[in-house]
Amino acid sequence: MKKILVTGAAGFIGFHLVNRLINEGWEVIGLDNLNHYYDPMLKFNRLKACGIEPEKLKVNKPVISSLHRNYRFIQADITDRDTINTLFRKESFDVVGHLAAQAGVRYSLENPHSYTDSNITGFLNMLEAVRHHQTGHLVYASSSSVYGLNTRLPLSEHAGVDHPVSLYAATKRSNELMAHTYSHLFDIPTTGLRFFTVYGPWGRPDMALFLFTRAILNDEPVVLYNHGNMLRDFTYVDDIVDGVFRVLSSPQKSNQGGHPGDLTDPAGSTAPFRIYNIGNANPVRLEAFVDAIEARLGKKARREYMPLQPGDVVKTFSDVADLQADFGYQPHVNVEEGIRRFIEWYLEYFNIKI
Repeated sequence: MKKILVTGAAGFIGFHLVNRLINEGWEVIGLDNLNHYYDPMLKFNRLKACGIEPEKLKVNKPVISSLHRNYRFIQADITDRDTINTLFRKESFDVVGHLAAQAGVRYSLENPHSYTDSNITGFLNMLEAVRHHQTGHLVYASSSSVYGLNTRLPLSEHAGVDHPVSLYAATKRSNELMAHTYSHLFDIPTTGLRFFTVYGPWGRPDMALFLFTRAILNDEPVVLYNHGNMLRDFTYVDDIVDGVFRVLSSPQKSNQGGHPGDLTDPAGSTAPFRIYNIGNANPVRLEAFVDAIEARLGKKARREYMPLQPGDVVKTFSDVADLQADFGYQPHVNVEEGIRRFIEWYLEYFNIKI
C-alpha cells in the first residue's frame, strides 16, 4: 500500500482525488487549511462525504475517517514550515499530490500577497520537505493560465510560457521553475500538471458553471466577459483525476524528458522533471456552454455582456498528446454529460426542485 499526502484535500479537485485514492486502496493523508476564500461549509461537507467529522477538527491534529480507515485528514497550512516538516518526518510519504494553492485569477488583483504566501512560500516548503525526507515523487498542480499571451492553438507544453497575464499564472509558472531547480540539484522526481478549466460536482462557487447555474436559477444575469467571445477547454473533474492518478505512480527519471545539451524544451529536462497538460482537448465557446446549462435547467439565461477582464485569457485548447503517449490518458466526459452531472449534484446539494 502506497502512502500519499494530498494537499488541498478539502478543495474541489483534492476531494475527488482523495476519493479515487481511497477506493484504489492507497493510504491517504489529506491536508487543507480550510480558509475562507469561498464558503468553508462546502469544504466541510466535502470532508463529511469522506467520513471526516468537522467538529473533531483541531489545527495540526489528524482525524481518522469514520468511513475509510485508510484516510486521515489534518487541518494545517502549507505555509507553516515547522508543521509540514514534522508531518513529513512522522509519516514517510511515498508520493505527494500537491494541489493546495491560492486559486483564482481575478482575486490575485485584489489580494496578491495571498498568492506569494501559498503558491510560492508554501510550494517551497513542500519542495524542502520532499528533499529532506526522501519522498519518491512530487506531483503538483500547475495551470493552463501559464500560457498567458501564447495564442498558438492547441496549447502545447513544448511552447514558450514567458508572458503570463495574471499574478496567479506567474506563481504557477514559478512553481514549475522551482520544481526544475530541485529536480536538477537534488535528483527529486517532479511532475507538473497544467489543468484546463476543471468543472463538475462539488466545484468551486467562483467558477463559471457554478456561477452560471446559480444565476439562471435565481433569475440573475449571467455575466459573459469579452462579450462572450471566449473559448474554454472545459475538462470534467473525473478526467482530471484519472490523469493525476496515472502520473502519481510513475516518477520521472533523469534524461527521460529531454536530451543532454538540448534545453530549449520547457516541458522536459535532463533532470527527473516533466510537465504535462491535462485537458479535454475539445474546446467549447462560452456561449455554447451557457446554452447547454439552459437546456439542462429548462430555463433561459439573462445574458449580460462585459469587456475582457484584466488577467483573463481569451482561448484555451489543450494538446494532451504527451499525456496520452506516456500514460494512456483519454478524457471521456463531454460537456453536455458533465453539465448534466453537475446540475444533478447542485440541485440535490441545495435541495432545489425544478
